[in-house]
Amino acid sequence: MKVAILAGGVGSRLFEETSMKPKAMVEIGTRPILWHIMMYYSHFGFNEFVIALGYKGDYIKRWMQEYSNLNRNIIVKTDTDEVISPNRNEQNQPDWIVRLVDTGQKTQTGGRIKRLAPWLDNQTFMLTWCDGLADVNLQALLKFHQSHGRLATVTAVRPPSRFGHLVLKGDEVVQFNEKPRLDWVNGAFFVLEPGVFDYIEDDNTRWEKEPLKKLANDNQLMAFRHDGFWRCMDTLPEKKLLEKMWYDGKASWKTWKP
Repeated sequence: MKVAILAGGVGSRLFEETSMKPKAMVEIGTRPILWHIMMYYSHFGFNEFVIALGYKGDYIKRWMQEYSNLNRNIIVKTDTDEVISPNRNEQNQPDWIVRLVDTGQKTQTGGRIKRLAPWLDNQTFMLTWCDGLADVNLQALLKFHQSHGRLATVTAVRPPSRFGHLVLKGDEVVQFNEKPRLDWVNGAFFVLEPGVFDYIEDDNTRWEKEPLKKLANDNQLMAFRHDGFWRCMDTLPEKKLLEKMWYDGKASWKTWKP
């Protein structure tokens, strides 16, 4: 099954990083967040990716072309200048097939999804953004989607609030919760059927607006509840938090072996 990843947005709220590179290439630790997401899907056996490019898409193309060569062991014979790459099985490298598709500089999220249709083979596919990390059980998500027969499944998550929650009785604070959980929100880990393309009008369509509303109105949208870890990377503080988790060995999304 193919995994579609939207990696074409500007990421304006992370401009400290994205002025020079696309959001997908912002690093957590020493690796782009796109790598973290792909490694996570690969852990569950999903190794074929279709990535929608837009803003600074050439940066992602160059990184993908260089990735395999820069992340493998080599043997150099200095007397002959011969460079030997050991057997792939010794490299512990992911076995990915990656399609990088230019979907336009100003195309909205729905338009990018629709532009990927020719590469998704008219089959069930997974979809996510390039700015969210989680420990969602992707096999359980897929099984849930297959069980209900609707066109779309969205992963519902409950992120912690940035602010303390006060319960008031008059002017008296009767309860204080430091980081309460919010209501269910769109966690952007989807499983979709090809029929969803009919809900997307053109390049100006935002997936989060009319398509999801219409799918819900037509009883074609189901929610897979995930009560575990989920974090987005929209701002520099959020990026720094994820990076701290990575270096502290508390990255819940790191399910693969080194």
